[in-house]
Amino acid sequence: MCDVCSLLNNTVGTGALKPQFVAGEETLANPASRMLDNDDFRMDTCPRELTQNPLRKIWLPYRNGHIAQRRVCMTNCPTLIVTVGLPARGKTYISKKLTRYLNWIGVPTKEFNVGQYRRECLKIYKSFEFFRPDNEEGLKIRRQCATAALNDVRQYLSVEGGQVAVFDATNTTRERRGLILKFAEQNGFKVFFVESVCEDADVIAQNIVHVKLGNPDYIHCNTEEAVEDFMKRIKCYESSYQSLDEVLDRDLSYIKIMDVGRRYLVNRVLDHIQSRIVYYLMNIHITPRSIYLCRHGESDLNIKGRIGGDSGLSARGKEFAKSLRKFIQEQNIKDLKVWTSQMKRTIQTAECLGVPYEQWKSLNEIDAGVCEEMMYEEIQEHYPLEFALRDQDKYRYRYPKGESYEDLVQRLEPVIMELERQENVLVICHQAVMRCLLAYFLDKPAEELPYLNCSLHTVLKLTPIAYGCKVESVFLGVDAVNTHRDKPENVNVQRSTEDALQTVPAHF
Repeated sequence: MCDVCSLLNNTVGTGALKPQFVAGEETLANPASRMLDNDDFRMDTCPRELTQNPLRKIWLPYRNGHIAQRRVCMTNCPTLIVTVGLPARGKTYISKKLTRYLNWIGVPTKEFNVGQYRRECLKIYKSFEFFRPDNEEGLKIRRQCATAALNDVRQYLSVEGGQVAVFDATNTTRERRGLILKFAEQNGFKVFFVESVCEDADVIAQNIVHVKLGNPDYIHCNTEEAVEDFMKRIKCYESSYQSLDEVLDRDLSYIKIMDVGRRYLVNRVLDHIQSRIVYYLMNIHITPRSIYLCRHGESDLNIKGRIGGDSGLSARGKEFAKSLRKFIQEQNIKDLKVWTSQMKRTIQTAECLGVPYEQWKSLNEIDAGVCEEMMYEEIQEHYPLEFALRDQDKYRYRYPKGESYEDLVQRLEPVIMELERQENVLVICHQAVMRCLLAYFLDKPAEELPYLNCSLHTVLKLTPIAYGCKVESVFLGVDAVNTHRDKPENVNVQRSTEDALQTVPAHF
């Protein structure tokens, strides 16, 4: 039990402490927001409004007009992920991927790259000399940049409602990591370290050429000069590098990734978020590959403008399936795996490929509940309120007896995890499903996800690159109906039918 919890247990009922709601570091002084009477802890019977953000609503003891020292004693307090490792070990790659994944599953996360703070401070990079351990001016600037980044971390986690912050820096000394731990303890954050260790010279060289030479530090350098300077920069860190130690750091929570995922060491995982982080990091890899996403061929219900259902392919849908087979053969993809949903239209599309395929229930289209197989015009006629509510917040809206996009993202997490593990995969799926998968790879926010344009009879080729994903769109030349609907301007529940159906695509 932590000091704060112990203090509460020992003094409740004595009048010595006054528990209050706090949001971040500030106590809400409005008496109407207090849960307990200041004198005898009786329940406040006055009507009140709860204005606290539920992500930051935490009970803290209150003594002599001041909040007691804040300690980590809550299960869901914010998490600070701290990278550790020499330059060119993939720390930023890990940071960006982890941030993208956590945001996609609904955990508000932001990355804080100390190198970017340094570039904004210096503007012009000169040479590796800046990173020499005996360069006092350089050390001072780097400390200032780290402090500025940590101040922004505090703002994000304590005030802005963030749940996870990724502090992306080398953090190669035990002293630096100790300062971060002290900062986290003072602010009530949990800390999880992610160390990347790599001794493979080929991997390091490849990372320097494909990633580091593209950053602003070397924009005016030729390749040979840049590689030589960066190798000297690495040398500046090697003499003081202290890796996470199984004995000395046995009380810390961390994962150590060795040689780009060949081996892992995991220590003291404390909660659900940390376990999700470990699970994800143990599944990603850097092997070059491509992921192909497409919808099924046009279906009979697509032609009629009806959503959902389990109809078969139209004549043009079957023609697309044949064109898809030709396209895949021309790509000459090594060890391609093909995945479909368990719905008829994706299975019929895959059958034409003439290759083995796997069915995933997780890839089934979003369940429209009572609106299954209805036209948008019919939904507006019978459920005008539901139609308006969905337009107001399409990501979180759940069809009556059906699903929301938010539900769909949770259902698709195992698919994403397996896509990260695999190499070349073709996923034949549905409009809402394809939007969710595409949003993950392109790092799109929840507000944009339901409006990503995923046309019928078009294949998207996704190729992971350094810190993102390259996208190629290939239309296979077979016409199909348009099923994309933009968000209407008027989303008021009192809107007219004309306004509600303003963006409904025409069908024939």
